[in-house]
Amino acid sequence: MIYTDKFGYKTSVKNLESASDIDEGKVVEDVLVGFIHIEPKDEEDPASIETKLIKNLKWAARKNETDKVVLHSFAHLAEGKAHPEVTKRLLDNAESRLKNAGYVTYQTPFGYFLDLDIKAPGHSFTRLFKEI
Repeated sequence: MIYTDKFGYKTSVKNLESASDIDEGKVVEDVLVGFIHIEPKDEEDPASIETKLIKNLKWAARKNETDKVVLHSFAHLAEGKAHPEVTKRLLDNAESRLKNAGYVTYQTPFGYFLDLDIKAPGHSFTRLFKEI
């Protein structure tokens, strides 16, 4: 997770054949970005992983005094990945739950490599790692 003063993205290369064709860009300010990777072992109990994910994102958002969260799938850098359908469903459920809890929530386009523009301050709690 990285708290950012500014997080921007633009779709670059589609890397999942089943993904919709999207040409999208967005910039969000004062936002916590969750770089999220779902592993094959997480498919055994996705509801538990989802709950832990939500708790960690809410905690980090509170620590950084923001109510905005971006969910960004970051699976392309790992050796083992959950099935795309499982990952997308978990991200969609997390987005819905965060919105229902009063967070302004965004999700980057799933199945794409993105051009990223990140401006992050250098203070405590802006860069956090949590394995769940």
